[in-house]
Amino acid sequence: MKSSVEKVGSLQRKINIEVPAETVASTMNNMLKGIQKQAAIKGFRQGKAPLATIKSLYGDKVKQDAVNELIQKHYFDAVREHQLEPVSYPEFEFDAPSEGKSFNFSASFEIKPEVTLKKFEGLEVQKEKFQVDDKKIEQVLENIRTARAQLVDVLEDRPAQLKDTAVIDFEGFVKGAPLENGAGKDHNLELGAKQFIEGFEEGIIGMKVGGNTTLHLKFPDPYHSADLAGQPVEFKVTLKGLKKKDLPEMTDEFVNELMGKAVGDEVHTLESLKKTIRTDMEQSEQKRIDSDFKNRLLKALVKANPVDVPQSMLKEQKQALIEDMKKRMQEQGMGDQDYETYVQKWNKDFESSAADMIQSGFLIDAIARKQDLTWTQEDLDKKFAEYAQQTGIEEARIREFYGRPEQMNRLTYTITEDKVVEFLKKSAKITEVDADKLNESSESLS
Repeated sequence: MKSSVEKVGSLQRKINIEVPAETVASTMNNMLKGIQKQAAIKGFRQGKAPLATIKSLYGDKVKQDAVNELIQKHYFDAVREHQLEPVSYPEFEFDAPSEGKSFNFSASFEIKPEVTLKKFEGLEVQKEKFQVDDKKIEQVLENIRTARAQLVDVLEDRPAQLKDTAVIDFEGFVKGAPLENGAGKDHNLELGAKQFIEGFEEGIIGMKVGGNTTLHLKFPDPYHSADLAGQPVEFKVTLKGLKKKDLPEMTDEFVNELMGKAVGDEVHTLESLKKTIRTDMEQSEQKRIDSDFKNRLLKALVKANPVDVPQSMLKEQKQALIEDMKKRMQEQGMGDQDYETYVQKWNKDFESSAADMIQSGFLIDAIARKQDLTWTQEDLDKKFAEYAQQTGIEEARIREFYGRPEQMNRLTYTITEDKVVEFLKKSAKITEVDADKLNESSESLS
């Protein structure tokens, strides 16, 4: 076998391979003999048909199979010979093999970039100050009250106002024709909740019960129904009633009833609830701040040690981020139009985030090897025990789950990444600042 490498781009390589004629002939001949042993051909006992007959019947199939075998073997031999590390699937070009002639083919792919560690100690990184103030705790308490509020009639003689729930009848018309699914009777609409198109809820504010109005509005563009996007629409509305939320008082009795149902017979008070909220909030905030700091640290690492990004990996990582965002938006009840709009708006951010993640991965690997921070079996055993304790699942089952290569690779990378991040933290120059003083967002590595 002869092979040579062409440098097509910074990371793009093309291997040209020539397989000798005798190797081609031997490969095809062995395949024909294999078929000969199994073939049942009329006029011949099984396995006794002449090779020439086998060739005339199965020659085309043998050529196709020979291509696969010759490429698979000699491609990997050539990659090893030239000490290349492909990171993308190869694209092959070849002609059909012929007896008496060498077989030539080429393979194009991207390789792993060369990583030069310029600076990874003493990185300058901002970190958000840990703060949990009483206002946030009071907001949680208010959210609890709101979630358990009851709707009661507004008894005073006053117009509809923000946060009221209006009881309405309405009919929609586009170009004079009734709007499909655009009418309702005794519909409860919370004013300010943005449940209807812009201008609808605002048009009801100020109305009095028993009043009628006609709202001249326009559908947003884009809109989930393309036929209605940007179209004028008219709504005839009757305000039949007003309701408001009656929030419970946050007393010890209310708290005990609230908590007792979830936690058993223990007596709870407002103060104990505040303490629980503060503990949960502190843990949540600390986790968020630590995650944000890790991302900022890795961004600083990438900025100080830029690495060429293989386009094939960039495309895959970007798509993975987009799919993850789509899943999260669907879980939040958002539609396809919201998703499309978001992806178009933040397309460059997705690409930047993907590039940062790929570069940080290469840098983490390089630092781990340089500083002997790669995962060990001891690390793995500790992680299995930790997961078992956290989840209550038997360790044997956890080990079984991570027995799959894909899951194991993710876990071992996570272990190595954590070890490298801890190493970087030790020498980093960390400046703690208030949340509103933080510089550029670190979300690109989230």
